[in-house]
Amino acid sequence: MLPAPPSCLTSALTAPVAVLGEGISGQGVQALVGALDGTFVAYDATGKEFTAAAAAGHGLVVYSPGFPPDHPWLARARAAGCLALSELDFASLFWRGQVLAVTGTNGKTTLTEFLAHALPEAGRAAAAAGNIGHAFCRLVAATGGGLPELTAVCEVSSFQAESLQHLKAAATLWTNFAEDHLERHGDLPAYFAAKAALAMRSARVFAGSSVRAFAEKSGFVGTAAAAGFVWIETEGRPADPALEGTVFADYPQRENYLLAAAWWKAEGLNAAVLAKAAGSFRLGRHRLAPAAQIGGVTYWNDSKATNFHAVEAALARFHRPVLLIAGGRAKGGDLRGFIHRIASKVRQVYLIGETAPELGRACAAENLAHTFCGSLAAALSAAAEDAVPGDHVLLSPGFASFDMFRNYQDRGDQFEALLKDRSLAKASA
Repeated sequence: MLPAPPSCLTSALTAPVAVLGEGISGQGVQALVGALDGTFVAYDATGKEFTAAAAAGHGLVVYSPGFPPDHPWLARARAAGCLALSELDFASLFWRGQVLAVTGTNGKTTLTEFLAHALPEAGRAAAAAGNIGHAFCRLVAATGGGLPELTAVCEVSSFQAESLQHLKAAATLWTNFAEDHLERHGDLPAYFAAKAALAMRSARVFAGSSVRAFAEKSGFVGTAAAAGFVWIETEGRPADPALEGTVFADYPQRENYLLAAAWWKAEGLNAAVLAKAAGSFRLGRHRLAPAAQIGGVTYWNDSKATNFHAVEAALARFHRPVLLIAGGRAKGGDLRGFIHRIASKVRQVYLIGETAPELGRACAAENLAHTFCGSLAAALSAAAEDAVPGDHVLLSPGFASFDMFRNYQDRGDQFEALLKDRSLAKASA
């Protein structure tokens, strides 16, 4: 049974709850409101409009991460005297257990999944939630608010972190920091501040090398020290024999393990248990893994790479220049700088999506060979034609997928389906 609503929600829950957004987060909110025996009205940009008149009929508005703090609908809610909470904040008010938060530009989904996998091995009940694709509200509803001994390992994006008012984490693991989501946050300091909003609501923070580098550059390092940040050297560490044969043996996944191990040790948990869990852990799909080998050419699916940092991390895995399929919907950032950094590691780029023209200009400026392709199928065909045995063809787009696909999973699935067709055709030839 869920705990009673806190006093701040008592009067607000007497009217139907306004749920802004009908995606995964919005559906989670609806589930939690239902578990509270409450009623709700859902509003979405593609459905019911949240007007000023509609706002007047609600006391509580719970919104999805897609709504930035300055969204007109949230302004209407506040003007009508509504209490406006993010989905994470709403869930946290009914959660009995601890929250272990995970954030970062890259790696946060894998680290969240790994910790939820490893903690039960150490005798601690845990469940993954948040930006991972399982709304925290839905976890709260399904578990009746969770038992005090249940840890919610909660992946938190910058969109979710920037407006937090109630959620408090026992610890936050901040994997890394690099250029991303500037279409929402505007610039790197604002993006960093959004992540830091979560960190400052945490009892302890374990942060990687690139986080510290930006903290020092931006003057935040003093605040971090006062808040008890623990800096973990996550870059350039020598190989660990205990991780041989696991997904964490090499970078970029090695970075995730180092953060997990630092927190694990601080909790007084057995390091051997974590290493054993690493051996049985498997990466989620679409995260830098070989998808096929055809005619001596290896094809890699890294569709989850939706920002520059992820592409650069993927390229570091290879010892010779690759054939790269890249492009999609821009999220801001310095495209010219990105191409400059990767040019020496790429033999040819096959450009897809909305960013293709601008990427093409950046490639031309760096004398990087590139081909404009109207579809993923065309890009794969062109790369396969140019490849020779021993080559690597890498789908690591560096951009959002929504210009051509439903999401990065759809993009990766289509890539693998195209490879399957190509492999069958090769076999029957």
